[in-house]
Amino acid sequence: MLENILQGCRVIDLTQNVAGPFCTQILGDLGAEVIKIERPVSGDDARQWKPPEMAGVSTGFAALNRNKKSVCIDLDSAAGQQLVARLAASADVLVHSLKPGSAEARGLGDDHLRPTNPRLVYCAISAFGEVGPMRALPGYDPLMQAFTGIMSVSGHEGDEPARVGVSLIDMGTGMWATMAILAALLRRASTGEGMRVHASLLETGLSWMTVPVANYLATQRLPRKMGSAMAMMAPYELFDSADGKVFIAAANDRLFGRICSALACPGLAQDPRFIDMSARIGHREALHAELEARTRQFSTADCVAALRAAGAPCSEMHDVAQMLAHEQVQAVGMLGALPLPGAPQHQAMGLPFSSQGRRGRSGQPPPVLGASTDEVLTALGLDANELAALRQQRVVD
Repeated sequence: MLENILQGCRVIDLTQNVAGPFCTQILGDLGAEVIKIERPVSGDDARQWKPPEMAGVSTGFAALNRNKKSVCIDLDSAAGQQLVARLAASADVLVHSLKPGSAEARGLGDDHLRPTNPRLVYCAISAFGEVGPMRALPGYDPLMQAFTGIMSVSGHEGDEPARVGVSLIDMGTGMWATMAILAALLRRASTGEGMRVHASLLETGLSWMTVPVANYLATQRLPRKMGSAMAMMAPYELFDSADGKVFIAAANDRLFGRICSALACPGLAQDPRFIDMSARIGHREALHAELEARTRQFSTADCVAALRAAGAPCSEMHDVAQMLAHEQVQAVGMLGALPLPGAPQHQAMGLPFSSQGRRGRSGQPPPVLGASTDEVLTALGLDANELAALRQQRVVD
């Protein structure tokens, strides 16, 4: 089962905000023991991202930090750095999102830790990458959407550039980092040696621009903002219905014929303006007007039903509440219970893949700040007097 794949694997998590915590949450869902190192008193910045909140817990923090133990250690102190190095000596994976050079300056670089633990898989997550003139600069998801050109192709022509409304760069970076870690663990299983891997927000943003870049390099024309449409296909966009909007997708001529049949306009499929994909792209505006004159005659539900009956790809446009209430979303079962103290009704999205109908463990709520400090450090060999002294020095909390 997925929840047991990484059982026995210990992960030291020196990340905060979104990208790194999403990576380590995936590892935790797959069964790893994740020890989240947080700064004393304030912890992960995401703990302060509220409202919204649930029972005093930031919903953003809760969404990205289940199945983890929280240990408060001051990484700016020599004693705190030594504690993390000791934890890393028996770990399988260490993930950090410190600026390039910051881990090394603290004695926590790969070269520092590998001599005592050659099996360690060491993952660094950065903003702009580890080389180049901008490598030390901070970066956040919308900043990277602007930098990599994603905003330039998002939104409607004539409108201001728009941010994609989800953190696709942050969460995408967490996914790439996870894949790199799993690949390194697979390699270690045969070689016995760990390795260093790296992912960055910049490189994730660039990867999402793969198709627009390919189109630009082929034509030397900048991509247009096209709202819900796509440059290479038509129709492939939202249309107004009588009471909402419907997305209709025709990736080939056969599907376009089905759409025309479902909307009671079969003659459009033989119209010279729309006879093949190239013609439809060249007459995109006229095509949209012709089809929307039909879709506006249907309710959203009736339009979708007619298109689906004809085998034409389509979807009603949902808001978040409609999406969560849909029977198909409920059937796949990604949203599961994750009770919080004081909020037993709290739920969270699980892993988007499964094995034998199960998605991995998701039962441990996000940790209270520092809740596992004593447990983890006692297991490391510290006694009560040493813990008390470190607290007196404000190294741990």
